[in-house]
Amino acid sequence: MTTPDPSVVARARLLLVGLFALAGVAFASWLARIPTVRDLLDLSTADLGLLLLVGSVGSLLTVTSSGIVLQRLGTRRVLLVSTFVLATAFVLLGVGPTVGSRALLAAGIFLNGVAVALGNVAINVESARIERALGRTVIPQFHAAFSIGAVAGSGAGALASAGGVPLVVQLPLTAAVVIVWRLASLRGVVLPVSAVEAGERPVTPARSVRTAAESRTRRGARRLATALDAWREPRTLLVGVVVLSAAFSEGAANNWLSLAVVDGFARSESVGGAVLGLFVASMTVVRLLGTRLIDRLGRVAVLRASGASSIVGLLLFGFAPSFVLACTGVVLWGVGAALAVPIGIAAASDDPVRAAGRVAVVSAFASMASLVAPPVLGLAAESVGARHALVLIVAAMVASVVVAPAVAREQPDVPTRAAVRDPAVGAPAATAEVVPVVDLEELVHARHHHARSGRAGRRHGREDRPVARGGAR
Repeated sequence: MTTPDPSVVARARLLLVGLFALAGVAFASWLARIPTVRDLLDLSTADLGLLLLVGSVGSLLTVTSSGIVLQRLGTRRVLLVSTFVLATAFVLLGVGPTVGSRALLAAGIFLNGVAVALGNVAINVESARIERALGRTVIPQFHAAFSIGAVAGSGAGALASAGGVPLVVQLPLTAAVVIVWRLASLRGVVLPVSAVEAGERPVTPARSVRTAAESRTRRGARRLATALDAWREPRTLLVGVVVLSAAFSEGAANNWLSLAVVDGFARSESVGGAVLGLFVASMTVVRLLGTRLIDRLGRVAVLRASGASSIVGLLLFGFAPSFVLACTGVVLWGVGAALAVPIGIAAASDDPVRAAGRVAVVSAFASMASLVAPPVLGLAAESVGARHALVLIVAAMVASVVVAPAVAREQPDVPTRAAVRDPAVGAPAATAEVVPVVDLEELVHARHHHARSGRAGRRHGREDRPVARGGAR
């Protein structure tokens, strides 16, 4: 495999930043109109909570199989499918409340959860591929784009509400923007798939006699097995705990922070919204600037520091005697919440062959957090108030710190001939050629072929590494 052309990588990176921002806009523009949805359908708090839970169920059901879907269809087709599912969802979200149909609203919320989960796995896998191509940490910047888009989407939703724009106009219009924007980005946002990522075997005399159909069938079976195997990998499950903790923390802030400020400090709703904005702004700044920190200190150290910052911030917010000190705690909490999810996604994507399945697994953990957090924090808030209930997140942060070693960089177990390294960070930027272990016959022929073609390897200025045991399946 050759290193992708820098201009191709730069263009894909820019387009992907746009898709992350678009995801944030779509996500927040819908959530900003929930009060209008509640009023149009005369929903109680319990009714609204159950309807929103439908979206979490759709997301969870999707991410459990999205790795397999992504392996079979590829990123471009998955993004195309998720685009039209999301557009359908937004039309239903606008039409349902307008015509007084809870069923249509529930269908829209469910499809929205499906589309968001499917699209998020795809763009997160692509962000990891771009990071590998560049040879340095950039994933947090994509998540910063999502945060910026979410702020813009919240503002757009607030303006639409203040201007009396009906849901049946705003949300279908948002769907149209999503379709046009994504379709315009599809061609350049996906980098060419390398032999490493495709899990292809080297051309050998034994393999040359196989039919193309048999080869495609075996590759498909390997991709399916790879996606399923991710659920049995201890490291992937521990990375999932990191992502679950981070999603629990960030989601709790989005859902409960403004209410905790209003109830806990007797402040107005606008002040509560401003404090939530402070949390999001802290996250965004750290995501934009934290990439060099990860490259310099490593994922494990940064994740541990992030957990410590969140723990201190949460304790300050929960028990601070003054509002100003509590706001300081919110800033520390936002700083700590910023990099955990990007680090988890990067850790799940270290091996390009297994990236899709592993990202799907850790995304499933994030969806579990969205299912568990609302009822747990809601019950706690009934007893001790929303402000003190948020202190429960400390337990999740402690778990994240404990399992932090799981995010250490993993060398892909597919042996390679050579790796192009970025001297600034010492990390592989691109893999030159894969020599996966296959069956005994192919191994013998591969070694025989290698012995006869040593001069070809020397022309590339490098020696072949010995084939390791236990290669790609």
